[in-house]
Amino acid sequence: MRPTRRRTRLLLAASVAVAALAVPLGVHVARGADSGTGAAPPKPEPAGSECRTTVEASRVVAYCHNPYPSTDLVQLHTECARWWDVDADGAAVAVAPGRTVRLEDRCWKEIATAWVSHRPAPL
Repeated sequence: MRPTRRRTRLLLAASVAVAALAVPLGVHVARGADSGTGAAPPKPEPAGSECRTTVEASRVVAYCHNPYPSTDLVQLHTECARWWDVDADGAAVAVAPGRTVRLEDRCWKEIATAWVSHRPAPL
């Protein structure tokens, strides 16, 4: 059975009406997901110390200042230039909020590299 033109127009008009009603609903749902109506994930609290390292010949000195409200553990690592010179990892030092610590180490001869590592203090 062949649909008449009138029936085809009615079906087309009904389809357009349903689509017109569904599009704003879908847009509203999509906006609701992005508009912050749900709980936003928490932003991490800033942490860590700022360290300035100075190398002079066979000595290295690092000053670490912690401007944040959580304690930071810092550790000085020294790599000596000579193969027979012992590389060193210093002890971890806690830097309390608003405090500055001094870390130092040395090699027998020249220092190849020196750096400071950070990790949060255990609660």
